[in-house]
Amino acid sequence: MRKSGPPKGLIAYLVLELLEEKPRYGYEVLKEICEISGGHWEPSYGSVYPILYKFEEEGWAERIDREDEPDRKYFELTDAGREELADRRERCPTDAVEFADVILGYVHVYAAFATDDRFEIPHREGTWRFDETFNAWLVEQVIRHHEHYFDTEFERLEDSPEEFYDRHDVDEEERSGR
Repeated sequence: MRKSGPPKGLIAYLVLELLEEKPRYGYEVLKEICEISGGHWEPSYGSVYPILYKFEEEGWAERIDREDEPDRKYFELTDAGREELADRRERCPTDAVEFADVILGYVHVYAAFATDDRFEIPHREGTWRFDETFNAWLVEQVIRHHEHYFDTEFERLEDSPEEFYDRHDVDEEERSGR
């Protein structure tokens, strides 16, 4: 179970991956992350630029000048940055449970807003609502994304969480996200 917020270091990891692909400037990084998220998430300048400057201080990236765009601050990954990225890639598989916790946490809260009597959120015409119809639409979108990215038709799983974990050899500590 996660204590709060998205997995730590997610933006920094994405920035390293994007800089490995090619030198980039901050706004370009923002737009790429927005595209990766399907347009659902765009980090602020206040989150990306400090990461770029930190990478520069750590020696993981360096600013480069481009004659064709002299006013933009481009950053390029250094050898030390590639080593840092390799280390983060090695640690990344342990983040999967944190991602799942964030996603499932939001799904649970969304459904609770729709079904739990403690929450009295009004329905307003012409707006997004916390109800069964909108919840079903969210689930449908997740299924469509699954089918798109994995190029296969979604099949319901009959496993209980315990059966799923056992079948995929997920240990007890990893099951709880600790």
